[in-house]
Amino acid sequence: MAHADIRDIMNILPHRYPLLLVDRITEYEPLKLARGYKNITATEPVFQGHFPGNPTFPGVYMIEALAQLGGAVYLRPGELGRKVPYLVSVDKFKFRRPVIPGDRLDMEARLIKMRMSIILVEVEARVDGKVVCTGELMFSIGEAPTNAFVDASILRQ
Repeated sequence: MAHADIRDIMNILPHRYPLLLVDRITEYEPLKLARGYKNITATEPVFQGHFPGNPTFPGVYMIEALAQLGGAVYLRPGELGRKVPYLVSVDKFKFRRPVIPGDRLDMEARLIKMRMSIILVEVEARVDGKVVCTGELMFSIGEAPTNAFVDASILRQ
């Protein structure tokens, strides 16, 4: 799969409106990387309260969007309902500039380590070519439904 539109994404990820935060996957190499984007629109429900008169896309939403793309690095079409990427760790995140309605959040997720059912992904988001945030995300890939609690020390070996 070289790219995925919203229909393909909904066959890969379990998320749905209003929390599906990946609009398109533009590049995909299984177990290596995924690139995609989220269009930030003024009609998003979060802007009703964050912040009136100064709409700013929350950092936790950026982390969630990157986590969804990061989960897609591992998941493939048809695995929906059989495999679920559970976010178990958020590390080394830095936010460099605000994201506002009208921006396109270009995202990249690269697999940096995989051991058994645990994956570690390095992520970055940009707007107009400028970095807005970077960090690392760890996932437990489970059979759906499953318990998301794992021993993260498995990746430190």
